Amino acid sequence: MDIAAQISLTREEMEQRRLEAAQDLLNGLSQSKVARKFSVSRTTASRWYRALANKGVDSLKRRKATGRPSRLNREQLDRVAQIYHDRPPAYGFADGHWTTARMAAVIESQFGVHYDRDHVGRLLYKLGLRERRPSMRHAAPAAPYAPSRYSPDTALSPSEISPSVA
Repeated sequence: MDIAAQISLTREEMEQRRLEAAQDLLNGLSQSKVARKFSVSRTTASRWYRALANKGVDSLKRRKATGRPSRLNREQLDRVAQIYHDRPPAYGFADGHWTTARMAAVIESQFGVHYDRDHVGRLLYKLGLRERRPSMRHAAPAAPYAPSRYSPDTALSPSEISPSVA
């Protein structure tokens, strides 16, 4: 198992790896060999061994992912998606594009929940939405080329080239 594969393991794959390592440890494979086989540090293999010895195989099974619960409930998140689909002028903004800072302001005014604009970006992504940015506006076309008073066929006198040479 290479490092790149290790980085992208799902929670289920990590659990499977721990359980396979537990089986190898129970079959007498050393912690160092388990660490090499599963491309983990010896510290990790040692931690797995201690958990296995103290609490059994169940201690290596995955647990529910923890984390802070959302401060917005499902209905409020649905409302955020609806707000996103509305145009910003409906919420007092002059132009017609959403930014994460604007969405954060609307969320705070509508629901009384303050989110940092970085978190609003993650929230929009989780809802399958993205920040709307203004389309590229092209500069006004340049004025038509005005020919200079000299053309390539014009011969210049020395005084026209440099006034000091006269």
